[in-house]
Amino acid sequence: MIRGIGMDIVEISRIQRLIQRHPKFVERILTEKEREVFNSRNGRRQYEYAAGRFAAKEAFAKALGSGIGEQLSFQDIETEADEYGKPYIKSPFFEGVHLSITHSKEYAAAQVIIEK
Repeated sequence: MIRGIGMDIVEISRIQRLIQRHPKFVERILTEKEREVFNSRNGRRQYEYAAGRFAAKEAFAKALGSGIGEQLSFQDIETEADEYGKPYIKSPFFEGVHLSITHSKEYAAAQVIIEK
């Protein structure tokens, strides 16, 4: 049974501008472990990664029904990738959570499905 579905799309250039103007933005949206991955990438790949994770966290919050705010922050949601590179939500919980992230030249998008 599906508990919730969430989707988000973001312009990669918007995230790039935010990071360039406000470097602390990365600390606000990415957990420490995610920042390690972000810092291991160069140039555009950093911005794609950050945009994809931003979209994933927004999509998760929408699927949960709370949105980002008082009940749930960007730091509460952590993503990882399995041995094949497939992204998944690690916390606040992962069981029954399905994540897909995609990128194009201009956009990063994510979809989350949460099962009961």
